Amino acid sequence: MTFGWLKRYAPRSLYLRAALILVLPVVVLQTVLSVVFVQRLFEDVTQQMTDNLGVELGYLIDLVEAAPDEATAHAWLGATADELRIDWELPDPDPLTASARSVWDLSGRLVIPTLEDALPELRGVDLAGDSNVVDLTVQTSKGLLALSFDRDRVSAENPHQLLVITFLTAMLMTGVAFLFLRNQLRPIKRLADTAAAFGRGRSVPYRPTGATEVREAGAAFLDMRHRIERQIEQRTTMLSGISHDLRTPLTRLNLGLAMIDDAEAEHMRADVDEMRRMLDAFLDFARDGALDEPEPADPAAIVRDAAEKARRGGASVEVGEIAAVGRVPLRPLAVGRAVENLVSNALRHGGRCAVSLGAIDSAVIFTVEDDGPGIPGPQREEAMRAFTRLDRARNQDRGGGVGLGLAIARDVARQHGGTLRLGRSDRLGGLRADLVLAR
Repeated sequence: MTFGWLKRYAPRSLYLRAALILVLPVVVLQTVLSVVFVQRLFEDVTQQMTDNLGVELGYLIDLVEAAPDEATAHAWLGATADELRIDWELPDPDPLTASARSVWDLSGRLVIPTLEDALPELRGVDLAGDSNVVDLTVQTSKGLLALSFDRDRVSAENPHQLLVITFLTAMLMTGVAFLFLRNQLRPIKRLADTAAAFGRGRSVPYRPTGATEVREAGAAFLDMRHRIERQIEQRTTMLSGISHDLRTPLTRLNLGLAMIDDAEAEHMRADVDEMRRMLDAFLDFARDGALDEPEPADPAAIVRDAAEKARRGGASVEVGEIAAVGRVPLRPLAVGRAVENLVSNALRHGGRCAVSLGAIDSAVIFTVEDDGPGIPGPQREEAMRAFTRLDRARNQDRGGGVGLGLAIARDVARQHGGTLRLGRSDRLGGLRADLVLAR
């Protein structure tokens, strides 16, 4: 038997789940105790006490019935009722014609029917008047007899006290346990926040605290973060060194080719320029968002700047709708580079390009569209991998790339807690790239 359907109703937050685990057993325990107390103890005791008093009331009624006249009945009742601590009046000056009790009188639900069973001559019971006294009227051969006695003779006095004390104690212990639980969950929340910050490219100070298991998880995270940082540093250093070392021979080749004036040299110069662009792309990919730190920036300015740079190169770039999002914490240089890569990619495979800026409550969206052939749906995920070129799906007449433009854009999106989505442009008919950044 599976309980997968419970996932739809379970809280998402760890705090709420922990509170549910803490509160649910207390509520169940309180309910079970209440039912057991009311049904097994309180109701049974009330019925037993009422039965016992019913015997005493029946004895008084028998005395009245056995008396030859009303005066004798008064004499016999006076002596016996005082011993039984029962007040009486004969005849009843204010007879009851029906039974009544308060809505909140739980014991009265058993007292009235028990008295009716014990006293067939009963005409009415009043439990709604004075909460400490029970009044009833009985039909006898000498007239209507009024009887009254203390309420605690048929039900436990203040029966709600046990429930109230149990409830208050449970609430107090739940509060204390919740405070303790919150202190235990706080290190987990700090670890989650630190991991989320690292996933967005920020290395915040963190020291493992809390229970042993949480400390072990924190230490494992720090070890993983150090290894990743070392790998990123080594990759950046290696690719930067390679790019730097290759620039010198490429510059000499370019100078040498500049001295040769023929058609073959022109093709060779184009190859050298393409190699330089590849090195620049490798270096950009190696930096991986290390150009700047997060700071408040204007996404609209980034969009307009990317479009203006493309226009200066003679490209046709349209600026579409720009949402008013104000200043958003992000890495402006890294995001600008990602948008420029998307624009460059769009212009490489299409004749027209359009950029726009949208926003939702939790993210800003940079959109770049082109009128090229687009990328088929099954190949879009592959296209965002590093060093991947879908030459059959894209136009190569405008020059080839190194397969890093989309990969860099997706890495930048991930550093900002977002993603890169590829689709088909309804506006221009080509590829639509949405760079989604959390804010």
